[in-house]
Amino acid sequence: MRRFLNSFRFAARGVALCLRERNFRFHLALGIYMYTYLLAYDWFVLSRAAWGVLAACTALVLAAEAFNTAIEIVVDLVSPARHPLAAKAKDAAAGAVLLCAAGAFAAGIVLLWQPAAFAALVSYYKTHPAMLGVLATSLAGAAAFVFAPKKQN
Repeated sequence: MRRFLNSFRFAARGVALCLRERNFRFHLALGIYMYTYLLAYDWFVLSRAAWGVLAACTALVLAAEAFNTAIEIVVDLVSPARHPLAAKAKDAAAGAVLLCAAGAFAAGIVLLWQPAAFAALVSYYKTHPAMLGVLATSLAGAAAFVFAPKKQN
């Protein structure tokens, strides 16, 4: 039982490690904004299957970022000096993240392309201009979170 519980502690350390990576924070922030708008407002109509696809896509992109981080760390361990093969491995891992993100973006467009929902969103901000300030403030906070300087180990 102790080993089992420790595995969660190790996994949490892994997630904390990923939070040091700018691209992971970027994808996390995008996911938070998407779910905030989908859950806080009833403008978008989604089936349970659509929710499942969005959740799976979000998890896939974040997992791909975590794998990319792991691969970069291992490559740096085995090849501390610059090497063309090390660069190729890192590029391939980053390419995998890009492919996952592109697929998630496409799924989001297919599932969330609801002109009436976007019209309601625009109408909401027109009738609640103070909320634009809240949105701008939250975007500034998100940018600070995403682009915070990388902490050294």
